[in-house]
Amino acid sequence: MVSVTLSTNATTETKFKYGLELKNQNMDRPESNQAVVEIQAAALNHRDVWILKGMYSAIIPGSVLGSDAVGIITKNGTSQLPVGQRVLINPGMGWVSDERGPEDGNYLILGLLPCFGTLTEEPVVVNQEELVACPQHLTSAEAAALPLAGLTAYRAVFTKALVREGDHVLVTGIGGGVALFALQFAVSVGAHVYVTSSSPEKIQKAIQLGAKGGVNYKSETCVADLKKLLGDNLLSAVIDGAGGPLYSVYPKLMKNGGIISNYGQTANVKGVGYTMSHVIKNIELRGSTMGSRKEFRDMVKLVDEKKIKPVVSHVWNGLNSTSIDQAISMMSNGEQFGKLVIEIASTNSPKL
Repeated sequence: MVSVTLSTNATTETKFKYGLELKNQNMDRPESNQAVVEIQAAALNHRDVWILKGMYSAIIPGSVLGSDAVGIITKNGTSQLPVGQRVLINPGMGWVSDERGPEDGNYLILGLLPCFGTLTEEPVVVNQEELVACPQHLTSAEAAALPLAGLTAYRAVFTKALVREGDHVLVTGIGGGVALFALQFAVSVGAHVYVTSSSPEKIQKAIQLGAKGGVNYKSETCVADLKKLLGDNLLSAVIDGAGGPLYSVYPKLMKNGGIISNYGQTANVKGVGYTMSHVIKNIELRGSTMGSRKEFRDMVKLVDEKKIKPVVSHVWNGLNSTSIDQAISMMSNGEQFGKLVIEIASTNSPKL
């Protein structure tokens, strides 16, 4: 059984600062408060590419990559979830319920040591409180797509931006996993959602998912186009993972007391502009990263109750050098609309 392992001696075709090896791993011995989970499918995140590029903190070669997974419990201790239960794994460790942030400041995300990773055929040992029963309406690929991006979006939309029915909400950079979940979650509670993208095709797909409309953020008429879509309405919230120049015009588009929920700044790592124009209108800028165990459970409950189906862009069958190379390449080139998932065979992978 193989695992996708971070290495300085790559055996795959992925060429970044770090490479990947597909190698055997030994499963830890479970304790009484832990369960053994056989992973059925795992999904990739932009975080995996940032790790490969060396653009992430505390990178440890030998780590098994991957933060997203759905699997089957094959052994447990005192958990109420039975053997044979299909489960989702909380992608983080060390954050129970405090809405302000991790209680002890020692929050870890799966996919870097000392945590296990999910891109593996080897069963993983998980603390039972980090497991949640998987909604039955999800396929394995859809379920694997949910944890990290779904948790990040849920916190950004509800805990931070306080989105509720009737709000007008802007979601930037539609096409990525978090942005798509933010769109779906906000629509599911009755909010009016607008999106930005440089791709007309992605905007049209977002409209099919419930968006009221979208604008090209590269267009000179972007702001005017968004004002036209809004009509007499103003934005209650902006869910943003890019940063960038639109921050200077948000006060013109937002109501008094509006909230900008920022979960990333891929367009400008030097930061965003927050001016007196924002202050005068009582606009809040709130940072949002991942989420707590409680928020993870609440997110899965929302997906179950609203029968939300994650958007999956591509699925590969089997964990091997071809599937991981193609998935990493597609992720790094930004070619996807939705999540990239690898379904993991229950039998050993072919020789690599």
